[in-house]
Amino acid sequence: MSKLSASNSASSSEHSSASSTTSAALIAVCAGYLIAPMGMASVNVAIPALADDLQASAAKVAWLPTLYILANVALLLPFGKLADNYGRKRIYAMGLALNALAAGMCAVASNIDWILLWRFVQGASGAMIFGTGIAIITSVAPSHKRGSALGIVAACVYIGLTLAPAVGGWLTEFLGWRAVFYFQIPFVFALLVFIKLKLPAEYKNDEHSRFDYLGACIFVMFACSLVYGLSKLPSILGVMLLLTSFVCLTVFVLHQSRDKHPLIRVQMFKESRVFSLSLSTSFLMYASNFAIIFLLSLFLQYIQGLSPAKAGQILLLQALCMAVMAPIAGRLSDRFEARIIASLGCALVAFGFVLLNQIDTQTKLSFIGVALCALGLGFGLFSTPNNSAIMGAVSEAEVGVASASMNLSRTIGNLVGMSLVNLMMQILIGENTFGPEQNPALMLTISIALKVSLSFVLLACILSALRGKENAQTKHRKHLQ
Repeated sequence: MSKLSASNSASSSEHSSASSTTSAALIAVCAGYLIAPMGMASVNVAIPALADDLQASAAKVAWLPTLYILANVALLLPFGKLADNYGRKRIYAMGLALNALAAGMCAVASNIDWILLWRFVQGASGAMIFGTGIAIITSVAPSHKRGSALGIVAACVYIGLTLAPAVGGWLTEFLGWRAVFYFQIPFVFALLVFIKLKLPAEYKNDEHSRFDYLGACIFVMFACSLVYGLSKLPSILGVMLLLTSFVCLTVFVLHQSRDKHPLIRVQMFKESRVFSLSLSTSFLMYASNFAIIFLLSLFLQYIQGLSPAKAGQILLLQALCMAVMAPIAGRLSDRFEARIIASLGCALVAFGFVLLNQIDTQTKLSFIGVALCALGLGFGLFSTPNNSAIMGAVSEAEVGVASASMNLSRTIGNLVGMSLVNLMMQILIGENTFGPEQNPALMLTISIALKVSLSFVLLACILSALRGKENAQTKHRKHLQ
């Protein structure tokens, strides 16, 4: 009897320890996924004040979000591979520290070029954070609770995005645009102390695999030539750079399919229809959504004349609705077909974009608020089930690769969406500074961008519905709960 009691006690102790580690990892990742999006998105509201203070042109201002996401895309796979070899916690913590450094350097900048440089560095730190956070959660969370855990993490991202416009607006209005960069630094340091004390493990593979330097370089060339090429269209240089990006992508895929230690195993896309179409749907949805806050921030402040704080309060509606819906959608994805829930989310986002395509200089703020709520609820309903479908479509041995692929589809979607907006800004506004005389061109840019976003979402609705049913193993796991 004493042996049984001792065994039960040991089992209870191990369960408590595992539960404590899971909770600590969830707190660490959620906090990082709260701080990083807030620091990224709050800058969008400060852009008009920053541009006026530094006398920055519209063309350079458009690069502020673009450079961040460029670095994120280019370095996500390399940092993911390094994290597998040397420790996901280590890369995650280094990313947080680098994010704080870059924010501080942006805050003391005296010209737009210096800020652009450090925003690129901040994007690299984002690749370290977002490329490892989900993998840490996957390493510690039980498989039957993965959807719920992903829902909590997604909710934290959306809470960060919810707070970002309001916080960015208040800081800009009362303390100046530099405060938007300063405010996140103490939170990062506090989180680093928590990680040091509460997360002992590194969460890495038992054996190191060779790092594919050639593949990493090819992928960086693809990302850089794609973004810069889009910004230079319709010139010959822009066309040549885009062709270069397609060649680099083709070479990268061929190289990864033949390399013994690839950054990403491309055969996974052929093996699972759910996996490939879920990633494609994710790409289209994020391509449609990323530039909206940037464009609507300009619309509300330049065209409708709102203060940064007022504009921020309106823009937070979308992310607030996402934060409310994401945990609910996460629980649903643990029990029902992700295809159905995610497709309903796509349809609701499409409805939101139909509404936004009606806006003009006389549109009431309440109408914009309703449209943003539709976008937020739809995106919250889509993202977690879609992510759960991606993670559930692969074997347990490849969840790290699935996590990297999931983040890559998101970031490349963000990159393409913002690059297209960057291209429109370059063509329609160019080197001119923002002002009343540029409002017609700005309104035309916003109108075209919203139509492109609606087209992306409609295509995503189709792919989401066609992705097929989840595999038997995933359905069996959900049935047991």
